[in-house]
Amino acid sequence: MARGKTSAAPQAAERPAATYRCPSTEELATERLLRQPVFIISSIRSGSTLLRMMVGAHPRLHTAHELHLGRVNVDCDNWHSEQAMSALGLARGDLEHLLWDRVMHRELVRAGKDFIVEKTPANAYMYRRLKDCWPDARFVFLLRHPESIARSWHESDPVKRPYDKAVTDVLRYMTAVEEARTADADGFTVRYEDITADPGREMRRLCAFLGVDYAPTMLNYGKKSGGELVRGLGDWRDNIRTGTVQPGRALPKEDEIPKRLRAMCAAWGYTSDSTADLA
Repeated sequence: MARGKTSAAPQAAERPAATYRCPSTEELATERLLRQPVFIISSIRSGSTLLRMMVGAHPRLHTAHELHLGRVNVDCDNWHSEQAMSALGLARGDLEHLLWDRVMHRELVRAGKDFIVEKTPANAYMYRRLKDCWPDARFVFLLRHPESIARSWHESDPVKRPYDKAVTDVLRYMTAVEEARTADADGFTVRYEDITADPGREMRRLCAFLGVDYAPTMLNYGKKSGGELVRGLGDWRDNIRTGTVQPGRALPKEDEIPKRLRAMCAAWGYTSDSTADLA
């Protein structure tokens, strides 16, 4: 069934929703090159670049910089090309899915590994489409204390993002993450604070979910240069360049949590109020 989708990021201009067909399990052999791609679903400022570095140090897991697939679009420029693709049973969304799959497969083959892991935060807004594109995709949900996320986003540019605006920004991401996490009973949830507190334990848990042996190299992924960590495609600051897990910031006290973030804190298990309304 063709299914229309919304844009990948809330601040982007509206574009006509793409229609596409979700391939069946039997069709995957001819429809997709990739098998079991892994997507990290998280808010901005949640530690996804750290997780990417750790996962990418595994001998079987490849992680590229943020790919922003949701903004890689395909268009037919005239009636003839549209009719030609239609005759093949390919709508615009189908063509985009084929392109996304080819780009990620190319990256995986170049790396010489078995599975690819992708971590663009905007993926939180297109969870359903990723699931439809790759029915065998696996999802890792990375959580962090909501106030820490907001504080980190604010501190990255205090003039441009006053704290109240930072809260508004990250709450959109966190809501999308929680909606996807609720929809995916088979996904794997990990907390940034648990990774920084006991990285060995959390990487063992993640490897078990992904069906690969644990690799100690994940804990010391190696120092990174500015050329390897590009601004705009993930975190590029000093902590992430050290090549090892750095301590996380202290958790905020409950009276320091803004009212707008309390429901999300409860949903993610960061406060005692587990009955808070997410609406």
